[in-house]
Amino acid sequence: MSAEHLFASESVTPGHPDKLCDAIADAVVEAALRQDPATTAEVECAIASGIVFLAARLAGHVSVDMPAIAREVLAEAGYAEAQAPGDFDARRCSILTSLTALPALPAAAGERAADEHVNAFGYACDETPSLLPMPIALAHRVARAFDGARRQGLLGAVSPDAKVQVAVRYRGGRPLEVAAVTVICGGAEAALAALPGRLAEAVLQPAFTGAALPLLPATPVLVNPGGVRRGGGPASHPGLTGRKPGIDTYGEYSRQPQAALSGKDPASIDRLGAYAARWAARNIVAAGLARHCEVHLCYAPGRAEPVSLRVHAYGTGVLPDADLAARLRAAADFRPGPLLRRFRIAERLAAAPPGGFLRPLAAFGHVGREELALPWEEEDLVPALRRA
Repeated sequence: MSAEHLFASESVTPGHPDKLCDAIADAVVEAALRQDPATTAEVECAIASGIVFLAARLAGHVSVDMPAIAREVLAEAGYAEAQAPGDFDARRCSILTSLTALPALPAAAGERAADEHVNAFGYACDETPSLLPMPIALAHRVARAFDGARRQGLLGAVSPDAKVQVAVRYRGGRPLEVAAVTVICGGAEAALAALPGRLAEAVLQPAFTGAALPLLPATPVLVNPGGVRRGGGPASHPGLTGRKPGIDTYGEYSRQPQAALSGKDPASIDRLGAYAARWAARNIVAAGLARHCEVHLCYAPGRAEPVSLRVHAYGTGVLPDADLAARLRAAADFRPGPLLRRFRIAERLAAAPPGGFLRPLAAFGHVGREELALPWEEEDLVPALRRA
């Protein structure tokens, strides 16, 4: 195989309106779970110029101050106060809430079965140490570095809302080089004019230090190629929970969740199933049984155990796909209750730092987060998979 192709993935900073909604929704879910670990929570958030709307459906003995949580998340992301007329302001925005009480669940809520069909997909590959595809791994690195530089004041008065795209050139199915980096951001005119000159030292150098692919001097770095953006954030474009599944997972490199991951308690099969499938795929690759691996779990109404478990190794497996699936079935229990216990979700929520356990997932991905020590990134199945 000698054919070349490009693949681009994007990441956004925590100040992007969609990610603000994800973070607010997960912060509400986490606050409810701290009060009652058996809580079932479904939270949706929408944001636009000057307004936040929160709709929550909760089952449990909880009382959550949703407006206070929303303002805290908004301020932490960079909207503590307006920097210029018309900017979004966490202190002065209107917050509308709708709260619905769900019927109480049995004590063994963690054992509950699916109430509808759910397809959960997980993916892993050997392109990066985090076993994520190269484009999304690099995009997250640059977006995280951009956000860090902005918070340190190294970029001037730029918006907390930025988008990063990284295009990678592949040859023979393997990543060859970074083909281009694009940064899209709003802010004050002077800051945007100076941004191209500040990016190299403040953002790109730290982002690519230790990265799986280097940024070559000749690689194009495009800043606001569509023109200068005034403002940014919710004052410029609206946001909604769950609108960035590619950023949350694999950068559209593989199949992604059919529903939002944020805004649901971890026992939700949409969310838990996606994490379980990633865990399974990562362990297959970490065990050296495939270079690329997608795991599909299908859950059915009234059933706790998935009715189908499939593995697709894209022809890179050391065993047939059916044999890899059989090893997974023998090595792990994919029912919700055993998964929650294996991932120690209740303990992690209780011991989480002030920033929380779920809320940090809203930006920079729900998977591949080596710095967060997530349980679905553990490679604890490797010995059993190799022995089978």
